[in-house]
Amino acid sequence: MKAIKDTGNNLLAALDPHDSVGVLDSYFPGCHFFTEFERFDRYCDKLRRAGTKIDYVVVCSPNYLHDAHIRFGLRIGADVICEKPVVLNPWNVDALLDMEKETGRQVCSILQLRVHPAILALQQRVSAATGNAKYTIRLDYISARGNWYLNSWKGEESKSGGIATNIGLHFFDMLLWIFGEQVSFTVQESTPLKTTGTLELAKATVHWHMSIDENDLPADARQKGQRTCRILTIDNEAIDFSEGFEQLHTKSYEQILAGNGVRLTATRQSIQLVHDIRNYRP
Repeated sequence: MKAIKDTGNNLLAALDPHDSVGVLDSYFPGCHFFTEFERFDRYCDKLRRAGTKIDYVVVCSPNYLHDAHIRFGLRIGADVICEKPVVLNPWNVDALLDMEKETGRQVCSILQLRVHPAILALQQRVSAATGNAKYTIRLDYISARGNWYLNSWKGEESKSGGIATNIGLHFFDMLLWIFGEQVSFTVQESTPLKTTGTLELAKATVHWHMSIDENDLPADARQKGQRTCRILTIDNEAIDFSEGFEQLHTKSYEQILAGNGVRLTATRQSIQLVHDIRNYRP
């Protein structure tokens, strides 16, 4: 909502089965709100018949519903902005690409690390490097979550895609974007709380550790009361990008509105990777 408002746009209607949405008043008090999809669908059709164009449908529902909600947006003639992961499986990307062609509309995914200043600087640095140097990378991403997490849809792998998908997709997308295509991968540990593995890319060997367990936070982070730690170590040089996330949604929307959003074709590699990690069997 902040990104929509910051970019000078208006939210016409919103759908959520939960009605604790008083936050709407802070951004769009005139927004029409629905708890049932059928009524939301009818209202969107009413706008269309009255000549009011819905330019974008924004999807930020549970991961397993993204595919259906994107299809709804395309069917009503809107472009779609979708939170990550855009879908859970690579074949869903292929089907949506077909729908883009049929409808003439487009889908963009929010992968905000692509507009993070520290990551942009890294991307430019790697692009400018000469020779065939291969980087050694360690990615540590710990985002502590409370007991509610595993009891929500996020704790069900069939609905969230598991840790590698639900919290890791941003990072796998960023690594593929900067360091090139996937060569191979292995998974050393995979539980509802964490995942650890190795990823071989064209320009890098990556060792990743992703966790929602607060016990995995570094001692200094716990002392400071921090519940998130994002550190990328490249050839023994640590890049801490735990900060700088405040305006990334707005920047992502600005890129989309300028015609430079992350399209479906650009998401397929990372969706394929997290799907394969989820289904990895040694």
